[in-house]
Amino acid sequence: MSQTARLIATCGGIGYLKPAPGTWGSAAALLPAWAIHSQLGSLGLLAATALVFALGCWAAGAYIRGIGREDPSEIVIDEVPGQWLVLVPAPAEALPYLLGFLAFRLLDIWKPWPARWADRRVHGGLGCMLDDLLAAVYGCAAMWLWMALR
Repeated sequence: MSQTARLIATCGGIGYLKPAPGTWGSAAALLPAWAIHSQLGSLGLLAATALVFALGCWAAGAYIRGIGREDPSEIVIDEVPGQWLVLVPAPAEALPYLLGFLAFRLLDIWKPWPARWADRRVHGGLGCMLDDLLAAVYGCAAMWLWMALR
C-alpha cells in the first residue's frame, strides 16, 4: 500500500489515536468543514464532501487490500464526508457544529437502515465509506429540520 493511501485513510495518523478513533476523525473534520463552509458556502461543502468521499473510497480500498482486513478502526477518512454532510445545512457556527458532531457520532454508532445494511453487505473501500455517508443522511435531515424550526 502506498504511503499516500495510508495517510489519507488514517487522516494523517488521526486514526491511530485511542480510544474511539472515529470520534477523533469526526472532530478533526470540524475545522476544515468550517473553513470550507465559510469560504464556499453549503454548495462548496457539499462538493468537498463528494470529493473526499471519492478519494476516501480509493484510499480505504488500498489500505484494506494492504492489510487484508475489512474496515479497520484506524481508517477514519470515512468520518470526514459523513461529518461534512451533516453540517451542509448548518451555518458555520459553534452550536450547530456541536449538535452536528453529536448527531453524526450517534448515527454512525447506531447505523440506522440502510447504513447497517451497507456496513454488513458492501465491502472494500466503498463499503468502508458508504455506511458513514448513509448514516449522515439522517443527520443532515435532522440538521435541516432543526435549522428550519430554529
